[in-house]
Amino acid sequence: MASQTLEARLETLTVSDDYDQLDAPKVPSKSKASAQTARQPLFKVALQPSSSASVTLPSQAAIQRTKSTVPASPPPARKALPSSSRPSAEIDEQQLQRNPQLVDQPTIKQWHLGMFEIGRPLGKGKFGRVYLARERSSGYICGLKVLHKNELQAGGGVEKQVRREIEIQSNLRHPNILKLYGHFHDSKRIFLILEYAAKGELYKHLRKEHRFPEWKGAQYISQMASALHYLHRKHVIHRDIKPENILVGIHGEIKISDFGWSVHAPNSRRKTMCGTLDYLPPEMVRPGSSDNYYDEKIDLWSLGVLTYEFLVGEAPFEDTPVMTQRRIARAEMTVPKFVSPEATDLIKKLLVLDPSKRLPLDQVQKHPWITKHCDSSRGSRR
Repeated sequence: MASQTLEARLETLTVSDDYDQLDAPKVPSKSKASAQTARQPLFKVALQPSSSASVTLPSQAAIQRTKSTVPASPPPARKALPSSSRPSAEIDEQQLQRNPQLVDQPTIKQWHLGMFEIGRPLGKGKFGRVYLARERSSGYICGLKVLHKNELQAGGGVEKQVRREIEIQSNLRHPNILKLYGHFHDSKRIFLILEYAAKGELYKHLRKEHRFPEWKGAQYISQMASALHYLHRKHVIHRDIKPENILVGIHGEIKISDFGWSVHAPNSRRKTMCGTLDYLPPEMVRPGSSDNYYDEKIDLWSLGVLTYEFLVGEAPFEDTPVMTQRRIARAEMTVPKFVSPEATDLIKKLLVLDPSKRLPLDQVQKHPWITKHCDSSRGSRR
């Protein structure tokens, strides 16, 4: 029913142009360094839309006209009637002073590509690309994810994932979850209007540093736990937690993105095998897992793998595909000695074979390793 509703919403949207610039072939650069020096960003990032143009309200114009026509000497005073005996401009002026929100704001009924200026590419996925964009009327900076319909149809079942991604992500509001502001489509493409995460993919930061210091890893895990706790309260299972699906905002905060594998499961029971092998839980990879149901606690296992990778620089069960599955099924891993005892304790309490015995998310935020490195007000923010 939800998929049909979303499809109906997509079909009612209209687009005024196709902006063929995005379909134009790109000339590959000879090197990363030359590309960075030769190609400058289209525009500077503006965190808040601003406008210096002065605007005269209709009420103000009416007051000016009234002042210019009415003589300087006041008319004889008389008691006002219950009905509106004062000039409408005066009434509007007083109402605006008491409640400025009475001014009607322009509303956008339908998005289309002509509303955006398109900048440099931010990233590329299997079925689409993300571009830096700016909404023309407000100057607001965002990310524009472009998905080609023919690629989705050829991918087999990906159309359903996109509909589910839009349904779920558009209803989420959390400081550590990437916002989906809206979507529209034309004859060839689907466009998702996303929050702009200025510092890019967390995976690139991890590869650059090899591994994070424990204070940074603890802050990231605390934010992840807060975001996952919010998702689980809304009966959403992400099912694909990994560094590649986490972005970094302008202030260094992390934001979970890519909800293509996520699912809204009010009964908390699923059995689809999906995600990334290194992060899959035992209940997915063990023999006969196609008949085994799982719940939101698979995200707890992924959080443990993520904690290990933040502090060690590689996934705990990384091996050949066959050996990785065997090691996951037995929870066979060793935490290096350079990892602190507190962090090791948290990892081992999350990477537990029995899902019911994994450390709950509210306890993760109260764990000694988290409280040691995080401010309590920020760590427990929801």
